[in-house]
Amino acid sequence: MTLSLRRRSLLLAASLLMAAGPALSRPLDAVRADGTLRVALYEDNFPFSGLKDGKPAGIEVDLAQAVADALKVKLDLRLVDAGENSDGDLRLALWRGDLAGSALSDVMLHVPADRIFAQRNEQIFTTRPYLQQRLALAWKRGATEDFETLGDIGDTPIAVEGNSASDAMLLTANGGKLRGNLKHFKSFDEAAKAFTGGEAPVLAGTLSEIEGALTASKTPRDGIGITQVKLAGPIKTSWELCGAVKSDSRDLGYAVGDTITSLIDNGTMKAIFAKHGVSYDPPTGY
Repeated sequence: MTLSLRRRSLLLAASLLMAAGPALSRPLDAVRADGTLRVALYEDNFPFSGLKDGKPAGIEVDLAQAVADALKVKLDLRLVDAGENSDGDLRLALWRGDLAGSALSDVMLHVPADRIFAQRNEQIFTTRPYLQQRLALAWKRGATEDFETLGDIGDTPIAVEGNSASDAMLLTANGGKLRGNLKHFKSFDEAAKAFTGGEAPVLAGTLSEIEGALTASKTPRDGIGITQVKLAGPIKTSWELCGAVKSDSRDLGYAVGDTITSLIDNGTMKAIFAKHGVSYDPPTGY
């Protein structure tokens, strides 16, 4: 092979590798120039996002559309599987991509707004938060006594998703006294069905998950009590959710954050949550 032919072969191989790589996350000007905003949401995360009748639906689907509308671009929505942790999800969605070379997203929602988490993930930049998420317990009135604290539950069975924040909280609460109460399920959806079906009179989850499940199952609210959990300990019982962009797309992150502020201030955010039967709890500072 001649030197020139070898050089052309190397250039061709390099160009093919570049073509096979993922399309990069983009700053604000590139998003506007292209006319689309690529947003990553979790696939099985109701009431926030998922497929309903074959189409994306949920609170964050509507939020993503509202952000795209405010930026005057079209929404390119991607539903992604949840991995072992948020760090890996952001890596796949925003800055490294997958082995298939799928196009990277510009924004990902449902990201924990946590300083230590953000410092650990230097490749991403988080937006202004849009929700205060809280752990809660729901119980069926008449099937168990009303309660205000975890100490009032007694021996009542509790339906909970295994390996969730609620599960971790209940396993350690009150010196581990509630471990025998727990009925573990593979997903929150299965736990919620056990609760509404009468298999367990208490349901643990986030307030949004619980209210979304009750709305989806058309369970009358007057027969259900809900208590938000406040408990000192190593497990957080409340946290804020925000969006994230790649670290070199901060101008896009600021634009998304400003849009989130406007949606909160003008009541649109509250209306989006209400549409899905979920109460809205703004983040600290709003």
